[in-house]
Amino acid sequence: MTEAEFIPFARPDITEAEIEAVVETMRNGWLTTGPNAAAFEQEFADFVTGGAGGVHAVAVNSATAGLHLSYEAMGIGPGDEVLVPTWTFTSTAEAVRYLGADPVFVDVDPDTLCIDLVDAEKRLTDRTKVIAPVHFAGLGVPNQALADFAATHGLRIVEDAAHALPTINEGAMIGTHGHDATVYSFYATKTMATGEGGMVLTPHEDVAKRMRTMRLHGIDRDVFDRYSSKKPSWHYDIVAPGYKDNLTDTAAAMGRVQLRRLPEMTARRAAIAARYDEAFADLPLQLPAHAPEGSTHAWHLYVVRLTAEAGLNRDAFIQEMADEGVGTSVHFIPMHLQPYWRDTYQLTPEMYPVASAEFERVVSLPIFSSMTDDQVDRVIAAVRASLD
Repeated sequence: MTEAEFIPFARPDITEAEIEAVVETMRNGWLTTGPNAAAFEQEFADFVTGGAGGVHAVAVNSATAGLHLSYEAMGIGPGDEVLVPTWTFTSTAEAVRYLGADPVFVDVDPDTLCIDLVDAEKRLTDRTKVIAPVHFAGLGVPNQALADFAATHGLRIVEDAAHALPTINEGAMIGTHGHDATVYSFYATKTMATGEGGMVLTPHEDVAKRMRTMRLHGIDRDVFDRYSSKKPSWHYDIVAPGYKDNLTDTAAAMGRVQLRRLPEMTARRAAIAARYDEAFADLPLQLPAHAPEGSTHAWHLYVVRLTAEAGLNRDAFIQEMADEGVGTSVHFIPMHLQPYWRDTYQLTPEMYPVASAEFERVVSLPIFSSMTDDQVDRVIAAVRASLD
């Protein structure tokens, strides 16, 4: 089997329009943060809100940077705690440690694999300052329950929406519910991609201002402001020990095109998920949870779980799929099983019974908007060959 015949777990959906936009940016001389980044911020905010406004967008070079900036802008520091689902990628938690604070890991709901607010309540202390829900796979954490939980316990909300663009959650797009910060990822595998990159939305002007300052060395003016003025504007002030988290204009140029294409790419992902749902309904699999009425699923991931009747374990299934020329992945290896988090906080599988059990049987199947019908057919055939 040739490499070209192998179906990867994920692949970015790039057209000539993205390529032309990047080339044009390179020709016009703006490589770092510039006019494309500024336009991308405005266009992203308009897309999420439907032009209604009320949010500030801050472009960053990764969702990890966005989480870090968000926690920092909330004043998180040594001694503070942030509630984080154990079912996530390490960045949700590691950005807490950047600031000297502690993530407190929470078990997940057995149906959605999103944070379990009942378990979260058991892990609250007087040091808890923020809850960081992860909208896993593209399905939103129930918004009203999240908002009520935060209000009851006096917590700020930093949404990890790396999987959740453009997810509707209880009637409104994630990022428009008034939570303190919502962080998106444009990594190569996401629903829209800039290679590396991210965006933060916040309704708070002071939070946005702090993030804009801290994303570029603590300078009180963006490079675009300093370099684009017709009047001499070389002077700047360092007002804090900031970071290097700004988004390049080449990435932003690509992001602007991807954003315009996002509705069609989202529709394609949904169509593939529907094909899978129908094809796998009679197999020994637990299929992904669907969005309730009034909400939608972004289908960043299509995660199945092998049942006891499958006749093989998860790792054997992954190998059989690879033998059939189909790439898969596992989302996620829970944080309490990872050596650093396990050893630093003395975590055991018994502390997270749902995540520990579900990890043993989850597999992410290929789903990306540039998949052809033939590739979808081949994935379906490979799954059926492995489990029939």
